[in-house]
Amino acid sequence: MPAEVLHEASKAVKKFGSTGSSILELSHRSKEFMDIVEESKTLVKQLCGIGSDYDVLWMQGGGRLQFCMIPMNFLDAKGAAGYLDTGHWADEAQQYAANYGKADVLASSKKANYNHLPEWPKKVPASLSYLHITTNNTIYGTQWQTIGESGAPLVADMSSDIFSGKRDYTRYAMFYAAAQKNLGAAGNTLAVIRKDFLARAKNELPPMLSYKANVKENSILNTANVFGVYVSLLTLRWIKEKGIATIEKENKAKAKLLYDALDSSKVFTPHVKEKTHRSRMNVCFTTANAKQEKAFLEFCDARDITGIKGHRLAGGFRASLYNAIELSSVERLVAVMKEFEAQAV
Repeated sequence: MPAEVLHEASKAVKKFGSTGSSILELSHRSKEFMDIVEESKTLVKQLCGIGSDYDVLWMQGGGRLQFCMIPMNFLDAKGAAGYLDTGHWADEAQQYAANYGKADVLASSKKANYNHLPEWPKKVPASLSYLHITTNNTIYGTQWQTIGESGAPLVADMSSDIFSGKRDYTRYAMFYAAAQKNLGAAGNTLAVIRKDFLARAKNELPPMLSYKANVKENSILNTANVFGVYVSLLTLRWIKEKGIATIEKENKAKAKLLYDALDSSKVFTPHVKEKTHRSRMNVCFTTANAKQEKAFLEFCDARDITGIKGHRLAGGFRASLYNAIELSSVERLVAVMKEFEAQAV
């Protein structure tokens, strides 16, 4: 989280604006909260370069709720949806969708333990209800730097790399992002849907599971996550002030510094060898054995570097270089890696 966002959020916890109340006490149906919602929607559209042909929603339930709602709303009972399997969350999205209809895996790198991206399908049938992709894969450290063509409506999980660089958002019929990586605090989810795609959504759904119903009620169909949406608003303001171009430049510099260190190391090995497939957000790497892995984690802990342990499914290490991470933090990690290597070799 950016320091400026944490500072503003902490002030609002004590007193929000001129209300005399904490942001934690603010009614989700108050004018003050609706002002927060409207400003945040405006900023999302500005940062994405999209217009009134898109609806912006704040939702709860994280990515898994979206995994369910997307096929529930858009998967044609007589048709199929397409999924590109590029990591654990992409795989889980497809498995969830299979509970509601035909969900075809068009390409996968699962057999290679997701150490690269699969080849983009040469032709994505227009007959598909939609094509679902995960733009960045946090556990294994791959990221789509180039998005291929799709004859079907393109739907994307951007939870871990939204607003991390320049992107043509108008290519997407829908995109969504759980907030806790680049967009705010955990427990809040952004969903953006093009209106012509929304028009295809089924009508016979319970309101809580219907995108149409949530759009109609302007994100307050039920009690909204007031504090979460406010923190996302503060983060959006920070992104706008800093600028996407600047954020992208910094993210490239951070990733290059760490990957260069890994590529020249005799102790550490990057999980993803193909440079054009590497994530700028999540740099995943390993050592030769479990003993050395444990030793490096202890080495980092003694030097106040935490959160470096890899996901339980992948093991090894993962350095998450989200937008708010400063270059100096990456420089510090690289210095500690080199110090460890000097002792280990």
